[in-house]
Amino acid sequence: MNKRQLSLSLYINYFIHGFGMIILTQNMQALSHHWQTPLATVSYVVSGNGIGRLLAYFVLGNLSDYFGRKIFINVGMISYFTFFVGMAFVKNIQVAYMFSILSGVAASALDSGTYTTFVEMGKRGGSSNILLKAFISIGEFILPLIISNLESRQMWYGWSFILAAAILVINFVFLNLQTFPERNLDDYETKVVNENLTKKSKALATVGLLGYGYTSMAVMILYTQWISLFVRKTFGFSQSLSHWLLSLYSVGSITGVILIFLLLRQGVAETKLLVSLNALSLLALFVVCYSSVPFISMSAAFLFGFSAAGGVLQIGLNLFIKLYPHIKGRITGSFFTFGSFAAFSIPIITGWLSKKSVANAIRFDLVVCALGLFFVSLTAWALRNSKKEQ
Repeated sequence: MNKRQLSLSLYINYFIHGFGMIILTQNMQALSHHWQTPLATVSYVVSGNGIGRLLAYFVLGNLSDYFGRKIFINVGMISYFTFFVGMAFVKNIQVAYMFSILSGVAASALDSGTYTTFVEMGKRGGSSNILLKAFISIGEFILPLIISNLESRQMWYGWSFILAAAILVINFVFLNLQTFPERNLDDYETKVVNENLTKKSKALATVGLLGYGYTSMAVMILYTQWISLFVRKTFGFSQSLSHWLLSLYSVGSITGVILIFLLLRQGVAETKLLVSLNALSLLALFVVCYSSVPFISMSAAFLFGFSAAGGVLQIGLNLFIKLYPHIKGRITGSFFTFGSFAAFSIPIITGWLSKKSVANAIRFDLVVCALGLFFVSLTAWALRNSKKEQ
């Protein structure tokens, strides 16, 4: 097994996954015009991604424990390819919704196979999982620039979908030349947390991490879906600046990944990072929601990406896997199932809120972010309390 080549192929998938996470929301106006429907309808189509995740995560996570990781990564790549090509040409809303559901299945399959693969590669697999977020963020940084360029040149919006599909085809061939590690291997790192846990503390930590599985995904979905429209309509920012706020969020995310990766290598406690980063994200998001000064908004967008999307979700998942080391696929599926509830429910909730005001939609993110801080604080308290009980 060539770990570097396999890792590169897995990271490329997550670069495209970054495209897939925001490609519908970044093309909302073009799709609204193409389908001749209001923006709220496009938002409902986006919610299909959550249904796909909801249907697939737990099932695929469990199956990956039994049948291996490679087959489900292939399922994810094929599903994403179908989504990108189909969505570029579809005109029927019902069919578009089915493609959106398929994108959720694609994300579920990739996550179920990839996060567990990195853990099973060796003792540094957990920190390697953090780098997946960097490649997602690179994709989220590049795609708005591509779309902005297409818009300025008055070119077909579908080229952004076709580009993603083409990269997937090349990487599909590359990935299937690689050998995968044996599944469900245990190592010292996955056993450390359990040695210091009581049943009560483990249950509380599980509740906290499942709740965080929802809020961590919801916070990012809300921001990426509505920030561009919000600052244009509420503060009168230009179209290029509104896209730049999303790109700065992605730059902050990449910066956060690098710092978190280094801090984890230095042995900084995962629970401390979870609490501090969630507190910082709540503060930064408050500034984004209420500041009409471009420079301040840009700085806050960077800090929000740094703290909310810089790999903190992956820290939560790594910690969760350590609680249940013998069922890595099931735990990954469970964690992201709660995230899929967010992917399904948040676009519907914000679609309804946006009918009154786009500002209501983005500021609802503050409520979700505060709830996330509560869940990680509960997890940190449970894990710290368990050590005192020993």
